[in-house]
Amino acid sequence: MSHVYFDHNATTQIDTRVLDAMLPWMRTQCGNPSSRHQYGRAARDAVAQAREQVARACGAQATQVVFTASGTEANNLAIKGLAAHKPKAQILYSAVEHPCVSRSGIAMQAQGHPAFSIAVDDQGLVARAQFKAQLNQATSLVSVMLANNETGVLQDVAELAEMARAQGSLMHTDAVQALGKIALNFNALNVHAMTVSSHKLHGPQGAAALIVDKRVDLQPLLHGGGQERGLRSGTENVAAIVGFGMACELASQRLSDYQSHTLKLRTQLEAGLATMNASLFGSHATRLSNTSFFAIDGIEGETLVMALDRQGYAVASGSACSSDSTEPSAVLLAMGVQEELARGAIRVSLSQQNNAQQVAGFLQCLQQEVVRLKQLSAMAA
Repeated sequence: MSHVYFDHNATTQIDTRVLDAMLPWMRTQCGNPSSRHQYGRAARDAVAQAREQVARACGAQATQVVFTASGTEANNLAIKGLAAHKPKAQILYSAVEHPCVSRSGIAMQAQGHPAFSIAVDDQGLVARAQFKAQLNQATSLVSVMLANNETGVLQDVAELAEMARAQGSLMHTDAVQALGKIALNFNALNVHAMTVSSHKLHGPQGAAALIVDKRVDLQPLLHGGGQERGLRSGTENVAAIVGFGMACELASQRLSDYQSHTLKLRTQLEAGLATMNASLFGSHATRLSNTSFFAIDGIEGETLVMALDRQGYAVASGSACSSDSTEPSAVLLAMGVQEELARGAIRVSLSQQNNAQQVAGFLQCLQQEVVRLKQLSAMAA
């Protein structure tokens, strides 16, 4: 049986060119970037080069890049670190944020910052009227993700940031799912901080970054030797950072091809889903070209994921980072999707490594498994 990976929003296979760039730093190069000897200088230069590569992919300056170990850490650094320097006022985050954003906001309530979610419409887009009304209260920080990890829906972050700035609030966006899939420009997004991560674009796990406007103050989460301009102490993971830089460079080079290729596959997939009367979430909004989030009435998502896995297709029932939960997708519930339908949600996330033959095979397998599961359900009734 062949195995097909359709879960690229969870993580991606490391590119061989990325691995080649990393291997010397895992085998023979032993320098600590803080050391002053030649080994240390070489490591420091490698980190500096990667910083430039990440910055170019984000439309930012190298001095704005703060390396972290994960997107979760970068989001925590943004929410907690930015709010710490603001007067005690509310933190707002969209109702479709990743838990590392929403829970960070909630955690700041202990520091005197009330935290509230911003409602979204049935496409998962921020409800402008409610957001505007919420901004009438003193606000220290707003966080709205650029691309949703489940639906792929893209927010107009620049417009939301303009609304937030007009009320004196700082603005952060989680762009983890966007990097490598759409063109990014930190300044054009009009935000004060932006989170990106390596393993979503065929780079290694264990490397991410927070892009920060140098004009804002940021309180570090980790104190120690003062690495990353004192914003993230700890010896740098040189190999992973080098890999992150190379992954960013390669993703920028192939962006146009990536978008056209994955859009063709997504169009093929969703045409097939339409023949099965599947409900496609966020379909009337602008989405990432690689993402489809859908449900088929009467089919439980987790059951279907396991059935497809046995047939060689790896898909997700939502966010892999929340896989310990058996609750329906919080994103879909926030969009007003009925709980029973939300429990059936399946996410397919594609990459350039996938092809039309794989999509056709998946649709055939999906149809067969849906028929089989419905027959089993009828027999058990």
